[in-house]
Amino acid sequence: MELKDKYTIEDLLAIMERLRQPDGCPWDRVQTHQSIKKSMIEETYEAIDALDFGDDHAFANELGDVLLQVVFHAQIAKERGAFNFDDVVTEICTKLITRHTHVFGADNAGNEEEALTNWEKNKKKEKNISTYTGVLKDVPKYLPALMRAEKVQKKARGFGFDWDTIDGAAEKVSEELGEVTEAAAAGDEAHIREEYGDLLFAVVNLGRFLGADPETALTAATNKFISRFGAMENEAVSENRDIAKLSLEELDELWNRVKNDEKRGE
Repeated sequence: MELKDKYTIEDLLAIMERLRQPDGCPWDRVQTHQSIKKSMIEETYEAIDALDFGDDHAFANELGDVLLQVVFHAQIAKERGAFNFDDVVTEICTKLITRHTHVFGADNAGNEEEALTNWEKNKKKEKNISTYTGVLKDVPKYLPALMRAEKVQKKARGFGFDWDTIDGAAEKVSEELGEVTEAAAAGDEAHIREEYGDLLFAVVNLGRFLGADPETALTAATNKFISRFGAMENEAVSENRDIAKLSLEELDELWNRVKNDEKRGE
């Protein structure tokens, strides 16, 4: 395969098939669905990082890595006689048509909410889901826990099972925090984990009322922590101090100094 300025999906499929040949790449040809499944998750997150960074070239590059995972799995499936890339394309095209009945069928959707209602109705019919619980169970277990909790809660809201206002969600967080404190005092590790999970679930619920995506919000908070920690360490270094040797009170003083500097810079 010669280098070209532009390639097509057919080129990508041919390259992947060549890599899997007996005289192809020693690494690529021994991979299985199971051995590369984590790569799909990792490449997806790298694509999101590039998107958030605002570099379109990097974003296109990372989307290519995501597409590679689809092609890789399709090639492996083709070799074992299960399906091929054309079948993958057929599946998604069929799904887009049958679930957008407000575009390709007789349903109507005047806004985003009505469009999603049609999508979910058609999805239930397609998957033969007959109960509300079945809809909740259909949310993938492999999703990050916060994201899965939010999706389950949103679907439950569609059945009318949700707080009317943010007040109920906020009170639930306070209630669950109290139960975590009680469990911690009792020292029962299993009970502590259970109540802590309930608290996290309640916090995700509160986030929905605030319009805050939990994964994005927690990622931002973690990044802010790392940034402030770095600034705190720089402060300590400038004073010839090692943060690992400082007391908690001294660390708190540095932390608050950095935090106040940030607020003054806003």
